[in-house]
Amino acid sequence: MKFTLGFVLYTSAALAGDTLSWTQSDFADFQKGVRTNLSIRSDGRLSLAPKQTEVADSSLTYLWALARDSRGNIYTGGGPGAKLFRIAPGAKSEKFADFDALAIQALAVDSQDRVYAATAPDGKVWRVDTAGKSSVFYDPKQKYIWAMVFDKSGNLFVATGDQGEIHKVTPDGRGAVFFRCDETHMRSLALDHEGNLIAGTEPGGLVIRISPTGPPDSNGFVLYQMPKREVTALAVGPENQIYAAAVGSKTGPRVLGAAPPAAPAPPPPSVATAQPNAIPVTAAPAAPPVAAAPATVPGGSDVYLIPVSDGPTRLWTSAQDVVYGLALDSSNRLLIASGNKGNLYRLEDRSLYTTLVTFPAEQVTALLPEKDGALYAATGNVGKVFRVGPGIEHEGTIESDVFDSGGFANWGRLQPGGELNGGGISVVARSGNLDRPQKNWTAWSAPVTSIEGARTSTPPARFVQWKATLTAGPNDKSPWLDSVDLAYLRRNVAPKVDVIDITPYNYRFPAPVTQLTLSSVATLTLPPIGAKPPSARPGGDSNNYPAMSYQKGALGVRWTSSDENGDSLIYTVEIRGVAEKAWKPLRDKLREKYFSFDSTAFPDGDYRIRITASDAPSNTPEDALAASEESDAFTIDNTPPTISGLTASGGTVRWHAADALGTIYKAEYSIDGGDWTVADPVGRLSDAKALDYTLTLKTLAPGEHVIAVRVSDENDNTAVEKTVIR
Repeated sequence: MKFTLGFVLYTSAALAGDTLSWTQSDFADFQKGVRTNLSIRSDGRLSLAPKQTEVADSSLTYLWALARDSRGNIYTGGGPGAKLFRIAPGAKSEKFADFDALAIQALAVDSQDRVYAATAPDGKVWRVDTAGKSSVFYDPKQKYIWAMVFDKSGNLFVATGDQGEIHKVTPDGRGAVFFRCDETHMRSLALDHEGNLIAGTEPGGLVIRISPTGPPDSNGFVLYQMPKREVTALAVGPENQIYAAAVGSKTGPRVLGAAPPAAPAPPPPSVATAQPNAIPVTAAPAAPPVAAAPATVPGGSDVYLIPVSDGPTRLWTSAQDVVYGLALDSSNRLLIASGNKGNLYRLEDRSLYTTLVTFPAEQVTALLPEKDGALYAATGNVGKVFRVGPGIEHEGTIESDVFDSGGFANWGRLQPGGELNGGGISVVARSGNLDRPQKNWTAWSAPVTSIEGARTSTPPARFVQWKATLTAGPNDKSPWLDSVDLAYLRRNVAPKVDVIDITPYNYRFPAPVTQLTLSSVATLTLPPIGAKPPSARPGGDSNNYPAMSYQKGALGVRWTSSDENGDSLIYTVEIRGVAEKAWKPLRDKLREKYFSFDSTAFPDGDYRIRITASDAPSNTPEDALAASEESDAFTIDNTPPTISGLTASGGTVRWHAADALGTIYKAEYSIDGGDWTVADPVGRLSDAKALDYTLTLKTLAPGEHVIAVRVSDENDNTAVEKTVIR
């Protein structure tokens, strides 16, 4: 018999005698591993990642923007330091210009290959000619410039904050407010295929379509109000559909920005003071941009598709990632630049995405696709530029998380699952008895290269780890790795009886096989083991034990047990007197953790119970193990107390009660066969094996009366005597 167990669930069904499997096959499993040059799809499929080449190291903390001119030069800029870099085809990057500001937030290139750089927090647009000479091209009189885009006529649109304006600047540098609304920041810009401007805002999370014609401030239409606070990136698809990314909770603080604020931002205009034709959106008080991306994202990130003639659809969401940029690859698949783990994602369809590349940086801040299928990516922490693709890496590896088998284990067949596609998949394993791989683990085993798998040479140990290597084939096509399965057999460990509890006298558990329904007799429900013992007339709530029913002379025992292997257990119950040596069997092969027996079959005295637990149901006879535990001593007492010296004179009744083994629990009396009435002993405390009683009857009518007395010990053994008063 073989069980296949997931990594998280292996402890719930693992049996020492069964061959088990540690299988990793989904996204969460592979996310725990250390991947090198591998992409991981959201359904858990691994493949070779696109080639990744570093083409520029700016020595800046952040690079925020990328642009390309007609000659194939790539430009990037960031901060702190507001430096502009140029990466010529086939050449190393070089500093092209720098500015008296903290950072470059946005870049654009005109038809004459002049570069336009927007700096922060002074909010100026600089024009840099092909020789690297710079001058101020336009000053919108705003603190921040977040994005820029050219239209086909050479007009430059500038998205600003903190007054929520878009400026239109003609090629000669003359500009004016083109659009404004009651948002604090116009955070992102794009141009659709019909020449409309698409703008994203903060803090309302609006996606606005703005017509290039018509009077200012009357040509905006809100396409969608995102559930998140800040629309950080936009992209336009081939059918004029809009992709929009937004981050942050609308009730939380602002989460993105490029540079520290120069001064506190003034409050946004209210709806009452906004321009007559502005889009009225109530804005929360603006928080100024911050210098670095946060470690956590209040509210997470969303990416939405806004079709031309249909409702918006959420394509992707993450509680941990901050989305900084969007782009479309050569196959029109959406690419997502994110932090704070340096991940570049690609949407395969509406239900699948791929973590395409994880960069050696915290943030991927900007994307610039190439026509040949390559992609340039700018990063932050640290500020670098990478070229991604168009080919794939020749080799990639994943080193799994450490698996705890729960005990010393023998390792068996190691089997990768997937498709070779002309390439290769090789899997090795290593083991150890520490919960993390160190130099005192074993060496990696001989590789398993067949999809059919093979027996691993990994030595027995408690912990294990595997490493898979994917190799591209001659056609530069990646193999797919869908799963890795490792069979193992745990060494058996003896079970343990943890606690034994003797239950109250005169109550019994139901028969193990036949459930009894006793609705007309007294019942007893036991508290959890370890709780305060029940009184002489106990009650309470059950805890995995059935209710007990009253039966004179019955005695019960219950216990807890454990097994490191999770084996099924059977139990043997035995009894012996404290002064005896041999154990006498009460029940064998019991599966329940409770048992009752008739104590009247044993003489009064002190006894112990022994419980032996065996894991035989889950193991071969050669491998089965057992362990025993003894209870504390307890007393069997089925002999009633004795009543002596019962006399009655002048309305006074006296007697003496004694019990050989236990204390006197209760005394009662009855007059002429009437109801039983409780009688207190001399001193009023029932706390001894022998007690004296004196009863004064003040209301007896003249004549003869029969006085009966009844005495019970704590085990409900009862004696009755009578006397006559004349």
